[in-house]
Amino acid sequence: MTALRPLIFLFACLPVAALAVQQYGFRVTDQKPQSRENYVQGLQILDGYLYVSTGNYGKSHLLRYHFVDGGLDTARKLKPHIFAEGLTVLHDKVYQLTWHNRMMLVYNRGDLQADHWFRIPGQGWGLTDNGKELIYTDGGAQLHFISPKTQQVLRSVTVTENGRSVKKLNELEWVDGKIWANIWQTDRIIIIDPGTGVVSASINLQGLLPADERRSGTDVLNGIARDPADGSIWVTGKHWPWLYQIELVPLPITTKPTQP
Repeated sequence: MTALRPLIFLFACLPVAALAVQQYGFRVTDQKPQSRENYVQGLQILDGYLYVSTGNYGKSHLLRYHFVDGGLDTARKLKPHIFAEGLTVLHDKVYQLTWHNRMMLVYNRGDLQADHWFRIPGQGWGLTDNGKELIYTDGGAQLHFISPKTQQVLRSVTVTENGRSVKKLNELEWVDGKIWANIWQTDRIIIIDPGTGVVSASINLQGLLPADERRSGTDVLNGIARDPADGSIWVTGKHWPWLYQIELVPLPITTKPTQP
């Protein structure tokens, strides 16, 4: 393992109009190796296991690792025509989204055997839950809330930041009553109020994966998981060699001088 990089990355704040959104940098506090083969689409830590959904046609999997040492516990390969996306574990089931297939795949949590599936409207991107409902994104600016019992969309909430909708919402994680979301093709995570859709904070993770760790197939930042055992936050990306534990570093508020 390479030496831990105890660095703090600080970035310029937004101008005065955007000061309602708290800006954060980050500090890396730990890291764990992971397979570069994993095109990470969904991530969750629960009861000592790391659940991973990987994408791409012919390469999509549902994987479960022992979080402490990274040993593989169970692997389920999806059919070649299915492109997997986000995942979440709710009660005794594991739910896995698909991209264009318009399917929500459901597995038994104990052995990760397929149980059933149901239709979703549109594409599937990111997935989490609030303990009662499934919450997913479709590549746009909305969070969709689904009943796992009726399998119907109960409501949808548009995500806005400073009054403007935020599109390309990708991997999701429920953290202390808020939703954390990757924004596809950016180095940014936003923190969202699930009731209103309003973004309350923005985390800039630029520089998290060092340039010398990148390869030709290394893709974008994607993957957020909170470890309920200690509250730590872990993030990663598609074909990244590391899972990173991060702490948020509030950025100082800066303002532009008033024009005469």
